[in-house]
Amino acid sequence: MTLAYMDGDATLPQGEGPKVLVHICNDVGAWGRGFVLALSRRHREPERAYKRWALGETGQPFVLGEVQFVPVAPDLTVANLIGQRDIARKNRPTGVPPVRYEAIRGGLAKVREEARCLGASVHMPRIGAGVAGGDWSLIEPIILEELVNHGLPVTVYDLPTVETGVTP
Repeated sequence: MTLAYMDGDATLPQGEGPKVLVHICNDVGAWGRGFVLALSRRHREPERAYKRWALGETGQPFVLGEVQFVPVAPDLTVANLIGQRDIARKNRPTGVPPVRYEAIRGGLAKVREEARCLGASVHMPRIGAGVAGGDWSLIEPIILEELVNHGLPVTVYDLPTVETGVTP
């Protein structure tokens, strides 16, 4: 299987058949920066489900490495993966970004099992490399090890750059 990159909107995964759309959440119940804003504009249920989960209303542990699977269409399930400790803060005393690579690894193993059960491909933005402050050169090998090397096709979406028409 392959890891493919494409310009496009990750909230509209491309291709035939069932799809799992993975994104990173924090472990404090905050939803409001980064990819989740676009996701909530397209699908409201992942945010609602995440907030119920954070309040302890689902019975599922709300901890790093856990994943909540939220069906949003007959062929699309959103995976709320807790791979971020706390939230990004300007005055973070330690200078350590909130991303947690091992939590992403553990969560992707759960995504792998769910995708197999659904017969789904996996789609995502560059998880953990935005607001969470992670390094894509460390995250990409985790995706390869946990998903692609186990036979799952994965597509990573990059928003296309907008041409401004201004010449430098």
